[in-house]
Amino acid sequence: MNTKFKLLSIFLITAFAGVMSSHDANAQVNSNARYGIKGGFNASNLYVDDVDDENARYGFNAGLYGQILASEVFAIQPELLYSTKGSKVEYSNIVNQTVKYNLNYLDLPVLAVFKLGKAAEIHVGPYASYLLNANINYKGDFVNGTDEIKKDNLKSYDFGLVGGFGLNFGAVQVGARYNYGLVKIADSNAARRMLGDSKNSCAQLYLALNLNHNSQ
Repeated sequence: MNTKFKLLSIFLITAFAGVMSSHDANAQVNSNARYGIKGGFNASNLYVDDVDDENARYGFNAGLYGQILASEVFAIQPELLYSTKGSKVEYSNIVNQTVKYNLNYLDLPVLAVFKLGKAAEIHVGPYASYLLNANINYKGDFVNGTDEIKKDNLKSYDFGLVGGFGLNFGAVQVGARYNYGLVKIADSNAARRMLGDSKNSCAQLYLALNLNHNSQ
């Protein structure tokens, strides 16, 4: 386990320990907080200048979330999510070939939550990510199989901006979100020949279960 991963792990554990300790220390404020588990659908892409959805990779996100400094109108919400990202490219000239770039990250969004009554929320803020693993999958007339991408070819971190909303139905929240990456993910000459200045982008649909619902 490298030093960057150890430091990231300590930071993530500390962040969620803060959520739990804040909940115990101030029951009045945190009766307005939501915390629990969540998961959903990802449509991700790699972009250079403009984002498009022509080559989306479909995947998922899953993890934990919690709120601190929560009131009836505002909260800070850190999350810890496993999230699939990447892109798909299809060639159909001389041969038919599909190439998928599969990147899997540990994401930490830290969101400002603006509560519109009890029914809806707006979420905005930054995110940071750590690259867990990556591979390229080939399928078609020319070649089939999967090749691992050595992690030193790609940036081990990513960060960017998040925006979205959630609709509350009792203990369940249904929401949509968009993640806009700001880091060029290639970190070697070989990777830059394949990916250029590509950055991550990811649209998400999710369902979250509020484990604090009975105290609200």
